Amino acid sequence: MKKQLLFIAIAGLFANLTSAADLYVRENGANGAYSTITAAITASVNGDRIIIKPKTGGAAYVENLTINKSLTFVSETNFTKYTLQGSIAVTPLAGRIVTIHNLIAGNVTVSAATTGGRTTLNIFNSNMGYIDAARANTTTNLSGCTVENETGISHGRCTGNRFSSLFIANGDDPADTSLAADDIEIIANVATYGISNSQKNYTFKFLNNYLTQGSFSIWAVKNGSTNEITNNVADTRTNGGGQYGEGITINLTQGNTGNISIYNNILTSGNDYVIYNYNTYATVSAYNNLSAVPFLLFNVANQGSNIQGSLVINPTAYTITGANINAGATATEYTDLDLTRNDIGNFGGSNSWSNYWPANVGNKPQINYLSTPRTINVGTSTLNVTGSGYSK
Repeated sequence: MKKQLLFIAIAGLFANLTSAADLYVRENGANGAYSTITAAITASVNGDRIIIKPKTGGAAYVENLTINKSLTFVSETNFTKYTLQGSIAVTPLAGRIVTIHNLIAGNVTVSAATTGGRTTLNIFNSNMGYIDAARANTTTNLSGCTVENETGISHGRCTGNRFSSLFIANGDDPADTSLAADDIEIIANVATYGISNSQKNYTFKFLNNYLTQGSFSIWAVKNGSTNEITNNVADTRTNGGGQYGEGITINLTQGNTGNISIYNNILTSGNDYVIYNYNTYATVSAYNNLSAVPFLLFNVANQGSNIQGSLVINPTAYTITGANINAGATATEYTDLDLTRNDIGNFGGSNSWSNYWPANVGNKPQINYLSTPRTINVGTSTLNVTGSGYSK
């Protein structure tokens, strides 16, 4: 009896693994394909892949989509995006995973909070009007995307995107009840008007981002956490930053406490202060940061080696030259890719801008995340390495 039950269980497992199918969508339903994306979604089951052929001349599929299954959407034509004239609403459900590649669309929203688990939304190599996924128990992973207007998430990883502005959580939203196992990582993105965090459930890491006309705004942290703002550029000279023109604003509410480490950043102020902490609920440490103006801080508990220096800033090439070279923190964890001392700014450290924006990448597949140990101790028997990538 035990052997029979085991055979039935294995047979059921393989039946589930092989049930996923490819469903094609083509203009006018050519060659037996579906003529609309909606029809393919209706006919699909969880785990299916919907392969969409871009229309002639870049014409759009004109429809609004509701995605209520775990599905993957890809382009049938290599290196070419398909266009949707309409909106996309993802219906949340515990365990649901929706992955979108190579899409041009107006907007994507997650329609509500998830109950009893988590919904995951992955969007790669796509262009959007806006993304609104700031819902409880929702993970959003974005890479290689351009978003013209606001982007809102509540948890996830964002690497190598172009944002107008990025908001993490909303202070009025309910807290997560089904917590994710990992934290928030925002790495090597362009964010014209800034990055804002109001999430109290997760530690955050803001690494190697370039804010061309805005600042970092921290309204909340996970209680007792240690958070990182490292090797970024925040240039507030054109559009201003916080109330005092600062590149980093911190303003926690009473009862919300944590640590924020600010290392190796270029913070070019549009006014007086470079870092402004409105109260002492956050313990702020700032070391080896650089500004082209006098380095004025407010309510920063621990500080050192923050300097004013001459800089040449190119906001279109996202490059910095001058006093930032080999001026960052000297600890091994901050070492540059060439094993020299950290270069302050977005090209410094192991998450260098060059990892996420390689020259002449063209249509090549792209690694969008890689985490490896910075040091290996004698006697180490196991190395934990995490990586991911996407195809175009």
